[in-house]
Amino acid sequence: MKALAMVLALALAAGPAAADKLYKWTDKDGNIHYTDQPPPPEAKASERKTFGDRAPEGTLPYSLQKAVKDFPVTLYTSDCGDPCTRASAALTKRGVPFTEKNPRDPAAAEELKALTGGKIEIPVMKVGSQVLRGYEDESWKNALDVAGYPTSALVPVATSKPAAPVQKPKPEAAPTQAQMALVEALR
Repeated sequence: MKALAMVLALALAAGPAAADKLYKWTDKDGNIHYTDQPPPPEAKASERKTFGDRAPEGTLPYSLQKAVKDFPVTLYTSDCGDPCTRASAALTKRGVPFTEKNPRDPAAAEELKALTGGKIEIPVMKVGSQVLRGYEDESWKNALDVAGYPTSALVPVATSKPAAPVQKPKPEAAPTQAQMALVEALR
């Protein structure tokens, strides 16, 4: 009887530790599985949920979460020089999480045209439904203040940019005869 009570006590104590992660995954046949074990490598799609009484790592302070939810920030920018650089730097310095879109991408260009009445001009910042054309420090600060963003960074900012294409390394050129002669002379 004591042994049964001991096993039961150990199982209850280990329960919360084992239940802090839950995996949801879809197999090749489309069946959805919920387990406390990681999904197999051949799983089509998987999610990992973490539970517990601690806040997840990297969470934003409540005030910033609320601003991001109610007034998401999108920055339309490219390599337009000083205005685009200053616009991005201002958001980063202030700690505003934002999505950066380049109007050279056709989908982003169409979004930008819809916001600006058919024109492609940059930088443009969208805060919630408000659209600000061109970088003007005071008007951008005011829009972010009204939206509830902090005046200085509370956490490191993460921008969301489209993935850059992978660059292939350039093959090294074969040494010239002059280089080979120099190597021989130095030996």
